[in-house]
Amino acid sequence: MQVYLGVDIGTSGSKGVVVDVDGRVIARSDRAHDTSQPRPGWVEHDAEAIWWGDFTEIVRELLAAVPDARPAGLGVSGIGPTLLPADADGRPLRPAILYGVDTRAGVEIDELTAELGAEEILARAGTPLSSQAVGPKWRWLARHEPEVHRRTALFLMCSSYLVHRLTGEYVLDHHSASQCDPMYDLAAAGWARDWAELTAPGIELPRLLWPTEVAGHVSAAAAAETGLPQGLPVTAGTVDAWAEATSAGVTSPGEVMVMYGTTMFLIEVIDRAHPHPSMWTTRGVVPGSTTLAAGMATSGAITNWLRDLTGEGFSELVAEAAQVPPGSGGLLLLPYFAGERTPLFDPDARGVLAGLTTGHTRGEVYRAALEGIAHGVRHNLEVMRQAGGGTKRLVAVGGGVQGGLWTRIVTDVTGVPQDVPEQTVGAALGDAWLAAVATGAEPELRRWNPVARTIEPDPAAREIYDRFHPHYRSLYTATRETAHFLAEERRRAYRS
Repeated sequence: MQVYLGVDIGTSGSKGVVVDVDGRVIARSDRAHDTSQPRPGWVEHDAEAIWWGDFTEIVRELLAAVPDARPAGLGVSGIGPTLLPADADGRPLRPAILYGVDTRAGVEIDELTAELGAEEILARAGTPLSSQAVGPKWRWLARHEPEVHRRTALFLMCSSYLVHRLTGEYVLDHHSASQCDPMYDLAAAGWARDWAELTAPGIELPRLLWPTEVAGHVSAAAAAETGLPQGLPVTAGTVDAWAEATSAGVTSPGEVMVMYGTTMFLIEVIDRAHPHPSMWTTRGVVPGSTTLAAGMATSGAITNWLRDLTGEGFSELVAEAAQVPPGSGGLLLLPYFAGERTPLFDPDARGVLAGLTTGHTRGEVYRAALEGIAHGVRHNLEVMRQAGGGTKRLVAVGGGVQGGLWTRIVTDVTGVPQDVPEQTVGAALGDAWLAAVATGAEPELRRWNPVARTIEPDPAAREIYDRFHPHYRSLYTATRETAHFLAEERRRAYRS
């Protein structure tokens, strides 16, 4: 039986699937893992233990589950943009520095913005420098870990690390590269080599491919480690959220993927680049495509925190929250527990729970968290429209889709219908589809993953949330100065 494999390495877990030529998922595997946070604002992964360790375990489990499978292609994706410095053999020289949730390079962001000019960066790279950008983290590395920087021969991300381990090829996909601000020229669709040399001097940049292209083939050594057949074609890979958008069929202008995960992520396909100072404009997955993206620093991470804090499981907390009316009994939560990415670009924003009394229950607090995240989604959609997006429909993906309460709240807060596809296994399915395309097949996405149901807004709930939303927007402004003070005090406490 001919099959395609897809494996995705996420922030807090990894997933893999085997699908047949019609897109039916015939086997799946997943692993949970943690991030390392050695200091406030630092978020890292051990690439060898997590990225490669999860990958090999998942692949072996998938192949064992389908012993008669004949793999025709493998697609990979992972968290990004990340910075993993490696030696000439691809061995990591330090833990990988993660995407926008890692906020260590604030000084370098300001420096590079001043040197290159905010308007010039926006015009050329498509995105202002923020904690999401890789470029400032390169400068941080050179300044704070000069010996690591000196020894670095290869610049890898999660997906390109897997590709290199599997094939020996040193490549990066165009989408991932377009998040290496200010090192990529969006209009030219290639490295901005002058700015790259200024940002990461002496670093050899990887060859660029599109995620729909084959990067190389599984080597004998990788086949021995993973059980994959030697010579299996491997795609160039990409960032997980873009693979996930692909899995949900978000391919036409005006379609927006909403990914319910550890962080909340939104991707809209657009007809042409409309750089906006509060959004990310990037290359897409399909050659020549462009996307507008937004990302909240925390979402599922908050629900995980509440679960651990209360000692209850998700099913109990969701059941209690479902009995609470919209508005959470007069609570309003700012979900900036790790700062905020778009549209604020404020790494020192902090979480706020306003309106709390001794009479409030944990169900109300849990619902307030879901509602606060939903208001964050609405805020991002409002700015995406200002940036030229159309928001014709939302498509829900990710682990948070399960249960239905969170998606219901997001639909009511935003007032936009939301499609839930039949398969919500996420980026791994998109990886498998990209593998099929890269190896010459012509799979139809809508047939691979049709819409299972559509959630329509409840007008009564929307009316309530319309009253809350202006207060959500103003609460950040009112508490920003205090939040910044407290963020600095926390850093000061850990420095002493």
